[in-house]
Amino acid sequence: MPFPRPTIAALRSSASQAIAAGLPGVDTLVRYSNLGILGDVQSGLADGCYGYLDWIAQQSVPFTATDEFLAAWAALRRVYIKDAAAASGTASFPWTAGTIGLGTQITRGDGAAFVTTGAATVAGGTITVPVSAVTPGAAGNTPVGTMMFLSTGITGITPQGVVAAAIAGGADIETQDDFRSRMLQAYQAQLQGGAAADYIQWALSVPGVTRAWCIPRGYGPGTVQVYFMMDVVEAAYGGFPQGSNGLAAGDTRDVAATGDQLVVANYLATVQPVCPRVYALAPTANTIAMTISGLAGAGATVQANVAAAFAAALQVNASPGGTPNGGVTDISAIESAISAVAGTSGFVITNITASAGSVSPGSAGNITSNKGALAVPGAITYT
Repeated sequence: MPFPRPTIAALRSSASQAIAAGLPGVDTLVRYSNLGILGDVQSGLADGCYGYLDWIAQQSVPFTATDEFLAAWAALRRVYIKDAAAASGTASFPWTAGTIGLGTQITRGDGAAFVTTGAATVAGGTITVPVSAVTPGAAGNTPVGTMMFLSTGITGITPQGVVAAAIAGGADIETQDDFRSRMLQAYQAQLQGGAAADYIQWALSVPGVTRAWCIPRGYGPGTVQVYFMMDVVEAAYGGFPQGSNGLAAGDTRDVAATGDQLVVANYLATVQPVCPRVYALAPTANTIAMTISGLAGAGATVQANVAAAFAAALQVNASPGGTPNGGVTDISAIESAISAVAGTSGFVITNITASAGSVSPGSAGNITSNKGALAVPGAITYT
């Protein structure tokens, strides 16, 4: 059973009682008495010791460890915190002459700084150059078409250009809670040199990746499909990775991935067994629309909370079609999430539709997503 740590008030009371018991008949605890003050000091020291022991107990197990102790526990399973990653992509500018050298600074409209990382190429009156964000983090991610500006003028090149290939892959440093979750998963499912669970752990080690699934032999013998999501980094796109599916840059057996998929594929290439062709893939959306009766008169706050619960239930329980559980999302998971929202008593889900999948017989059955499709929340109709 848990040890009941005494409060500072309980320690002071205990010290006072001990002093009074040790000196019977003497009024030792009047206000500002020396013995009373010493008792309070001892109580404070004891409380500090109890706090230190609590902290030691917290750091002594991986479930509650924090900071460097969490990192130490995780390192025993070769799990390391994901550092912030810099976004990278390409930018293009109208061209008539000249070139953009390596290390040239380019600025986004909001002032974010980027720098060129490779040789420029010219085609059809446009010069295109690879760029990377100067400051690592999700803030560097930039969609195609965003305005970019050369920080210094170059003769023959128009200083205003655009992002040609999405600047992607930027991610903030991993949170303690996410780091702990990956560590505990590693303790529960230790690496086996290429099992399906290994690919999931490896993909989750890439900065920005929040969910991952593995389909062995997805394109036939000798292939592995790794689907993944980036719920925070690519929140503007519903968490879906931005880029094209494919292999690592150095694997010439099929088309190379681009954008976020290339970042994941390149990392998987460093840890996977040597033989398989490992594809990094973004799921497609299976939009789930739902009709709920009994909440038409609920306030905007309740309905917003229902929508949030619906989204959270899918994020936790949904998986792409073709994965080991068949991409099935149980309706009970959605119902449980909504029933936990205050003010939803008596609701009934009367209908569910799926844009890239099917619903079990009945108006609101379990959801099965097509291969590679992932259930995501759509519109909710209240009747």
